[in-house]
Parts: sequence; C-alpha cells; structure tokens
Amino acid sequence: MIKNKIDSAKLAEILFVTSYPPRVCGIATYSQDLIMALHDKFSNSLSIKVCALESGKASYDYPDEVKFILDTSRDTEYPILARSINHDSHIKIVLIQHEFGFFKEQEKAFLQFLKILTNPVIVVFHTVLPHPDKKLKSKVKAIADACASVVVMTHTSAGILMEEYGIPQEKISMIAHGTHLVPHLNKKYLKKKYGLVNRKVLTTFGLLSSGKSIETTLEALPAIIEQNPEVVFLIIGKTHPEVVRREGEKYRESLEKMVADDSLQDHVIFINNYLALPDLLEYLQLTDIYLFTTNDPNQAVSGTFVYAMSCACPIISTPIPHAREVLTKDTGIIFDFCNSQQLSNGVIRLLNNEPLRRNLSSNTLEKIVSTVWENSAVAHAMLFKNMAGNTIAIRYNLPPVKLDHFLKMTTGTGIIQFSKINQPDINSGYTLDDNARALVAMCMYFKQTGDNTYINEIRKYLGFIKYCQQPAGDFLNYVDKDLHYTEQNGLTNLDDANGRAVWALGYVVSLTGLLPGRIVSEAEAILKKTRSRFDTVFSTRAMAFAIKGLYYYQSAKKSPENIDLIRLFANRLVQMYKHESNEQWTWFEGYLTYANSILPEAMLYSWLLTGGPIYKEIALSSLAFLLSQTFNEKGIEVISNKNWLQKGQVAGHFGEQPIDVAYTVMTLSKFYDVLEDENYRLKMVIAFNWFLGKNRLHQIVYNPCTGGCYDGLEETHVNLNQGAESTVSYLMARLTMGKYRQDKLILSDNL
Repeated sequence: MIKNKIDSAKLAEILFVTSYPPRVCGIATYSQDLIMALHDKFSNSLSIKVCALESGKASYDYPDEVKFILDTSRDTEYPILARSINHDSHIKIVLIQHEFGFFKEQEKAFLQFLKILTNPVIVVFHTVLPHPDKKLKSKVKAIADACASVVVMTHTSAGILMEEYGIPQEKISMIAHGTHLVPHLNKKYLKKKYGLVNRKVLTTFGLLSSGKSIETTLEALPAIIEQNPEVVFLIIGKTHPEVVRREGEKYRESLEKMVADDSLQDHVIFINNYLALPDLLEYLQLTDIYLFTTNDPNQAVSGTFVYAMSCACPIISTPIPHAREVLTKDTGIIFDFCNSQQLSNGVIRLLNNEPLRRNLSSNTLEKIVSTVWENSAVAHAMLFKNMAGNTIAIRYNLPPVKLDHFLKMTTGTGIIQFSKINQPDINSGYTLDDNARALVAMCMYFKQTGDNTYINEIRKYLGFIKYCQQPAGDFLNYVDKDLHYTEQNGLTNLDDANGRAVWALGYVVSLTGLLPGRIVSEAEAILKKTRSRFDTVFSTRAMAFAIKGLYYYQSAKKSPENIDLIRLFANRLVQMYKHESNEQWTWFEGYLTYANSILPEAMLYSWLLTGGPIYKEIALSSLAFLLSQTFNEKGIEVISNKNWLQKGQVAGHFGEQPIDVAYTVMTLSKFYDVLEDENYRLKMVIAFNWFLGKNRLHQIVYNPCTGGCYDGLEETHVNLNQGAESTVSYLMARLTMGKYRQDKLILSDNL
C-alpha cells in the first residue's frame, strides 16, 4: 500500500525513506531527531517529508510529515513508489536511511527502485561492514553507484568504503550521528528527583537484545560493589520489538535471573520503558558513568553512545569504531569485548577518582558538541544544496527570543561575568561592561515587547552602573561577588567601559515616555554627572561609544552641549583617521582589534546630528574597509582576539568572539536604516547567521536549548562557556534582527 498526501507547499521537498515513529527503532528515532532539527533551522527553505518503511502486517498511526508508506516485504510496491516520487514535482532529493535488515527480503527490488528514481538520491549507511566478501562488496557498491552521494557517520566507515569497497572519496560525506543539546541540570537535584540520593549511578540504555552484552556489567558488579557499595546500575529500555517477536523476553529474563542469583537486587534497576526524550536525558545527566558494552565489533555507531556523550557522561565502552574515534585517555576508557574484569577495573578507577571523572566529563562534552543535531542539520542542508546543483536556496530561520540563560546569569545585583558551560560562576564577579550591555539589551527587549515583567531587571543593571560611578563622575569596571572593587580596576584602561556606560545611559534616556519616569531620570542624572569628564577621553572606542550614547540622549532631550561633545569626539576621530589612513588602509588606527564597527557607526551618528559631510565620508569609507577585512565567501570572520590585525599583515582565522559579530550586526542595521543600501541588509543577515552555523566551522554558536551563547570560535571547536558578554551580545543582535519583517530577512542569505 502507498499512502500519498498532496503537499501544496512550494518549498523544496526532501523525502526521507526510513523507518519512522511510532515504529520503535533506533533509525526511526534518528530520522525524527534529524527532521526536527532541519525543520527548526530551515523550515523557510525546506519541506521534509517521509516515506515510512514497514514490513508485512505492521500498521502505525503516523504524523503528518509521512507522505508515503512502503511495505518493504512486497516487491511490487517498489516500482509504484518510484514512479510516484518521479511524478511529484515538489520532491527535489530522496534521502534513504539504509540498514541491511530493512531490505533483506527484497534486495533486488530495492536496487531497481534506486535505479528508477530520477531525483538525486543520498544513501546513509548506518552499518558499514569491514572485510566484505565478494557478494557483500558487490551489493554495497551497486547501491552506492545508483546514488549521487553516500553519507556515513564515522571516519572509520568512510575509510572502509574507500579502501575495501572502492567507493570514490568525493562521493562520501561524513556527518556524525546527531546529539541533543541539554540544559546540564544539577546532578544532586536530579538524583533526589529520581530517588537516587547518595548513590553512584552506572547507566546503560537502548532497546534490549543479546548484542548489548549487559551480562558483562552484571558479572563485573560484585567486584565494583565490594569497593563502592553505594553503586546502582540502571538498565533503561524495552526489549527490541524484533527480539520480542522472535523469542519473547528470554534475554531480559536471563538478566533478571543473574541479578537474583548474585543477590544484586539492591544494585540493579530495570526501567522497562521506552522513555520520553526529556526523561531519558535527565537520567543520563544524573549518571556518574555510562557503560556501553555491545559485543558486536562491526557496530559502526550508536545513538545511545552519543546521547550519553551529549549529557557529559564519563564513558566506558567496548572498542566499536565510533568509540575508537572519540574516546581517548582524555575522554573515556575502552575495554575489550565481554571482558568483565577490565570493565570492573575501569569503573572502580573512575568511581574512586572524582577529579578524573569531572575532567573526562568536560572533555567528552567538548568533543561531542560539534555533533549536536543543529550542526547535523547544517551539514545535511549544505549537502542538499550541493546535490541539487544549487537550485535549492537554504536560508536560516530566525530563532525565537529566549531569555532563560540571560536571566539565570542575573542576581539581585546584576549580571555575573562568567559561566562554566551554562552554570553562572559567581566567583567571577561583575563588570560595568557586562551590565551596561545587559541594560541596553533589556531596554531593547522592553521597547519591542512592552513587557513590564522585566522592568525590575532594567533597574538592577542601571543600579549597578550607578554603584560603579565614582564621586568625580567616572566609573570603575570590576566588582567581586561581595561588591568590592577589585585590583583589576587599577591595572586596566577603564575608558572603554566608561564609554559603554554612556551608551547604555543614553539609550535609557531615549526611551523617555516608554520606561517609567524614575528610571529615565536616574539614568539622566548619572549621565550628567559623568559628562564633566568627557573632554579628558581620548580612547578611540570610548569616544565612539560616547557618541552613540549622546546620539540616543539627543533623540529624547535636545541639548547644545551634546552636539558640542559629539563634534569634539568626532573631530578627534577624524584626525586619527587622517593620520593613519592611506589607499590600502582606510582606518582610524594602525590595527584592527575588537568592537571595530562602533567607529564607523559613531561617524554616521555624528553626520546625522551635525550634517558634517566629512563625517559621512569617513563613516562610509571606514565601514567599507572593515567589511572588506571581515566578510568573505564563508560569511563573516571577525578579527581574531588571538592576534589583532596589524596594518600590512594577514588576519588570523580563529578566536572569533560573539561580541564583534553582534556589534557588526547592529552597525549594519543602522547603516541600512539610514542609507537603505541592500548590501548592508544582506551583510547584516550573513553576520547574524554566524551565530546559527554560517561560520568557518559550520557550527552553532547560539545555544537554543539554554538561550545562551558560546564564548567564541576557536581553531577547531567552539568555546562551550556561555558568559555574560557572549550571551548579551547575541541577544542584542537577535533583538536588532527583530526590528525587521521575517520575510525580509529569510529572503536574504543563501547558505
């Protein structure tokens, strides 16, 4: 039977041929997770539909994305399905999740099906067997030859396909098995929630079958318990439906007998359920050690394995190819198949060494974060675009505004400076810089939403700025958790922080009539107190931020003094520009460092308020120069904080920070609003998409699970900490994008 639903959408359609929930199957879950990630990131570009695979009399109540159903046991259905796909003008690409068991009854019909299809076909090999005999090699090569592209999930599998099956390298893409972003909840809280207080938790999960070799752990438990009597082993998961069909619960019952025979009832818990994803991820987050004990050396990859890694579990695993690729001495322990002695030794070693467990946990998370489903979606979208000959335009969705991590970082005092992963580090204290930016971000949010819920947050950030102001009117920047000024204030140039404070205060004043009057009055009073010191400021960025703040101030409270100060600062910037610039280097300094875009933006504000033509001329030429140094075919690559760009040198390509991307977005937005140049709008979208995966590493920098933002792009990975600077910077950029109609943004930036 073929079920066909007519889809009237005009988006490019990708058809997944796969098992699919509610069918209970690892590949079904994999496909659903990937499709959900593709929808979340690219629903304005792609429509993902499914051909659900069934066998025999099975029948399921599928969700709406299921467009076709194929009974894989009936050879007559394959050509009917192929013709239906070929005649459907919406379908641009067919992606097949391949497992040998799916098509074992009709291998010839499946191969003929591939040959009939006229659309580009991508096959994803979930199993790649090494040392193939002649028959298997011929079978796999025939499938690959009939497809435009082959996807595997490990480098080991890619190597086997090239070296042992003769499949050309250019046809193969390696896209790692996706993992879930998790909020990394407190382990003590979760253990209390699930009744496991004071227990050291070992966990395994997945559909049960003898191939899981769970008996290896049960054999190792007595030795483990002898040294760690508080140990409990969680066996999470139902028996595999195919196993139940063939032999019932024979395997589970054998495990239960082992538990009874060895008197392990107080140390083993069977959770005989197919857990909902949030519950499963909570169990993994409370786990002290995850055990992966499969006895199949040819299992290329495991979804259970990567789920555990995404929850930062220290892992002990048998040496499947995936484990050998990601588990080093810094990320886990590998033991031989079915070797319970090695397993017990590894578990005892980790349980008795908490610092080692923490180190493995941190390293594991850093290793696996590049494989989150959002990054898998980006990699698949790039592949779809290439396979379709660039006839598919891939555009990122704009994520909803999420304040969770922003507010989690905020105490009664203000926003905390740093975070360890997504846990605020109160020992890092507070800075004027971060609280000034937080004040701007929260005011932007209030301006867009009118939500009075967050007025108190605005008061906090404004109150912190007031606390940092000194009797003479200037500001200190660094405050510890006990609200004492730190020694850093005497070691660091504070001019830039002072400039950012002026920006934030001016922005508050610009919301006269929207914000409560007392908040505006307080901001204005603080600003007036510091204005007497303005003429002593010569730092380039401090002057630029001050111009921005005075521009906003002037929009609500006209003052000749503001105009005079703006001219003073703007003329100083003009002199710097004339001193440093030449035909190849049209800039204010002999180097590009951080927050560069604020300088041309300040010149634009100066022109808007004074009409001085030199200000506009320099605004345009300096921004054009900056964009030429930071935009390329990959998108945007802001100046590296590892090595500032000196005049005459080549820019570094890692150490990119979210704050510079956010400032670029805000600057381009202002230039676009004023000058209505489409080039600025396009680059603004490209720059924002850096947060979503359009960057040198093709990895997300914004974390949609927490609402936080990672601290930067390093050479090979993202910095997983989600500090105030990065999180607030992303929020300012996202709120800037929120000023524009969605359709105006999504029709802008091709992946």
